[in-house]
Amino acid sequence: MLRIYAREADRLVRVEANASAPETEIQLQSEVLSLVQPQLSVWYDLVNPLLSESRLVEHELGIALPSRDEMEEIELSARLYQEDGAEFMTITALTDLDSDDPRKTPVTFALKGPSLVSIRYADHKPFDVFSNRAQRAKGTGVAITGESIMIGLLESLIDRMADTLERLANEIDTISRDVFRNKVANAQKKTHDLQSLIEQIGRKGDFLTMVRESLVSISRLISYHTALETSARKISKDARQRIKLIQRDATSLGEHATFMTSKINFLLDATLGLINLEQNQIIKIFTVASVVFLPPTLVASIYGMNFDIMPELKWGIGYPWAMLLMVLSAAMPFLYFKKRGWL
Repeated sequence: MLRIYAREADRLVRVEANASAPETEIQLQSEVLSLVQPQLSVWYDLVNPLLSESRLVEHELGIALPSRDEMEEIELSARLYQEDGAEFMTITALTDLDSDDPRKTPVTFALKGPSLVSIRYADHKPFDVFSNRAQRAKGTGVAITGESIMIGLLESLIDRMADTLERLANEIDTISRDVFRNKVANAQKKTHDLQSLIEQIGRKGDFLTMVRESLVSISRLISYHTALETSARKISKDARQRIKLIQRDATSLGEHATFMTSKINFLLDATLGLINLEQNQIIKIFTVASVVFLPPTLVASIYGMNFDIMPELKWGIGYPWAMLLMVLSAAMPFLYFKKRGWL
């Protein structure tokens, strides 16, 4: 899908082009070009684009857009580069942040002159939030350019991840309380609960890893973009201030995510330690039981031997004597362990 936004004073206007399912590339071009003047189009938003839609944008701006495979490459030279007079910058963005199963997808920004092209293969809520706000904004006095749109999108992405980190922090605190304040008496149920907590900890750890990766990619984009400032292409004072804020927010959020990752690792170690303690407690019970019942077994084995000369066999109290001896031999180790605090 191709969404085209034009500049009208200090706000964006969506150009409604029926180009979501074109029959041919020529038909798509004629429909769009009849609805919008190229010099007023400042943002081309490609969402799961068709080949013809990508070709149209390439024709309008005179650039070659990267394919999805090229966007997913991890080399820095493949994510941040200049070509055909345009800047191509790819970040790792996250989707489904409200669920426990987020996904990371690449998002590419192509900046040429006053126009911006965004290429993505998933729906990102910050993009919709920014576009709705930019279409309603009036009287802000901020010039609408491709660069300002990209900065606004990055701000929306940062805000979204900040909210996500706040939610993750609360969920991690809940897990911490479950780990250290688990009052389940049943050992089997308690071990099962701890194993469930390990799964939750693992999911939160993966989530934080993806958030940190996304924040690092945004920081790299900002550093690359500001490094390209020349005498011929100056970054405005307002844009420079917003870029500094994004850089600072990304750094602080990255540090906070690192702290939360350390806490997650601590909770994982603590949970594994508690599981080991529960298992050791069970092994200790079996060990004590085997030690307690070992002397009675010895007594029974002695009096179970088949020798002709065994004086106790002739006793009238032989059987009670053997039983009393077995009970005493079991009770003495038990009382000794109890006194030493091993039970």
